[in-house]
Amino acid sequence: MLSPTDEPISGQRTPEGVAARLEQLILDGIFRTGQLLPSERRLCERLGVSRASLREGMRILRSKGIIETRHGRGSTVAALLPAREQSPLMHLFRDHPRTLFDLLEVRALLEGESAQLAASRGNPADRVLITRRYREMADYVANADPIDVERLARLDHAFHLAISQASHNPVLVHTLQNLTELLLSSVFASVKNLYHRPQPREMINRQHARLHDAVVKGKPQLARRVALEHLNSIGEALREIEAEDERLERSTMRLEGWG
Repeated sequence: MLSPTDEPISGQRTPEGVAARLEQLILDGIFRTGQLLPSERRLCERLGVSRASLREGMRILRSKGIIETRHGRGSTVAALLPAREQSPLMHLFRDHPRTLFDLLEVRALLEGESAQLAASRGNPADRVLITRRYREMADYVANADPIDVERLARLDHAFHLAISQASHNPVLVHTLQNLTELLLSSVFASVKNLYHRPQPREMINRQHARLHDAVVKGKPQLARRVALEHLNSIGEALREIEAEDERLERSTMRLEGWG
């Protein structure tokens, strides 16, 4: 998209055109929240525009709150949604464990669709990144002893995020990125409660391998089916653990003469 050999049409050389092209790059996830934008010289070269048009285009984005510029430090992509920690709703979601199962349902809706789209729309560069994230996660699982739950959760989340990015649906990608804190909490809970148990661990590893293969081999229906199976089986396993804990609590109370 930013090939220096591309010849921009005349409308894209105007400040408004420059702003629109930069907005599209941000929507597409090329430039991400908090990322430092390339230098003026490099942007002018890659976009094929004058420095004056670029500066005015950047001013338009600053006025919209899309980028932030600090003297001597350049411009970065601004936070496109309010900070998560400022949202009372996010506090409620995070602090009440029952929402874990609601999160798994949301993940199934979003990630099932993103896996299907990634398998049908993903290009060779997307597949390289998905495989890289999968290998980072699989290699860590194979070699780490003991496994750091938080690190594995982040590797797991990065793998699923790479798949969503290959969907080439900016709304879907940004929705998942801006739910990172909540989604990570569901991944963390899954890893913490299931990964030390041999059967669930083997199930999760197998499903990740099947999901990777279905997406990179361009099998949309299979990719969606595996993604849904993965998240539904995690929910079922966590519910069974919860039921076991409740049964144990009731038995303990009877043993101690509570009833």
